[in-house]
Amino acid sequence: MTYDAILLTSFGGPEAPDEVMPFLENVLRGKNVPHERMLEVAKHYYEFGGKSPINDQNRQLIAALKAELETHGPHLPIYWGNRNWHPLLTDTLQRMKHEGVRQALAFVTSAYSSYSGCRQYRENIAHAQQVVGAGAPQVNKLRAFYNHPGFIATLVDRVRHALAKLPEDQRETAHLIYTAHSIPMSMAQTSDYEKQLQETGRLVAEELGRTDWRLVYQSRSGPASQPWLEPDILDHLRELKSRGNTTSVVIAPIGFVSDHMEIIFDLDTQARELCEALGLQMVRAETAGTHPRFIQMIRELITERIDASQPRLALGILGPRPDICADNCCPMPARPTTR
Repeated sequence: MTYDAILLTSFGGPEAPDEVMPFLENVLRGKNVPHERMLEVAKHYYEFGGKSPINDQNRQLIAALKAELETHGPHLPIYWGNRNWHPLLTDTLQRMKHEGVRQALAFVTSAYSSYSGCRQYRENIAHAQQVVGAGAPQVNKLRAFYNHPGFIATLVDRVRHALAKLPEDQRETAHLIYTAHSIPMSMAQTSDYEKQLQETGRLVAEELGRTDWRLVYQSRSGPASQPWLEPDILDHLRELKSRGNTTSVVIAPIGFVSDHMEIIFDLDTQARELCEALGLQMVRAETAGTHPRFIQMIRELITERIDASQPRLALGILGPRPDICADNCCPMPARPTTR
């Protein structure tokens, strides 16, 4: 198939204090999240001036990808549409239609398969197409890339640089902690999210020659009565301290591709404060961001979709994800009831 554009699709975030509450209302609409939790999250944004870093980071990603495509091809324009805040997908698809785009490939800023990380984005795109109506561009999502060599190489480099920030005598014994966004168990049970995260963690650790690592979770937002993936990063840090044999940790947020608000608040603020209180030396590894190998990976995902003769690169035992998800892949989990 011939494509005439790339669509970067992301979560979105506020860029001013007066955008925080409307943004969070978009995020939480139809979800069983207590109002108190929404206000708590809003405070996190206000503490950092009411601006999420995610939009600026997506602008940097687009600039880096544009330069990569200009140098190596394919020479396609890049559009950007978010799920929850401006530029919204509907507005972007309307612009694409006006500018004559007919077939586009979507790169979603989520490496893993789950309802919220994959299927929901496809639903968001389909909804935007319905709103735009006749002539809306066809959009095909690029595959999940959690085990792509480019993503693994990027994470390995990020963790290696983080380890190098520790005193030399602590690097070998530092405990490696991977984090990812927690999701409800009902969502985890209908997707490969947890299995894929474990595979990514294993691939990175093997490349680094490390065996002391653990996958934990952060940023849960549901009611206490609803089970989510555990353990939580803060609980794990307390457990490490209680064992008495850990003095330093490297936290690598492999479940995220950019340093957005969950990273800045949950890790750089909360986890760091707890580590200081516990007497643990902490270094946080950067996310993929605009690492050159990550940008090259995006181009490789594009070229493999355009040209069937190109290799579909993947490490480990799970192989590459299919281009087109099965109809029953990552379904929306049942909404929990509250009493």
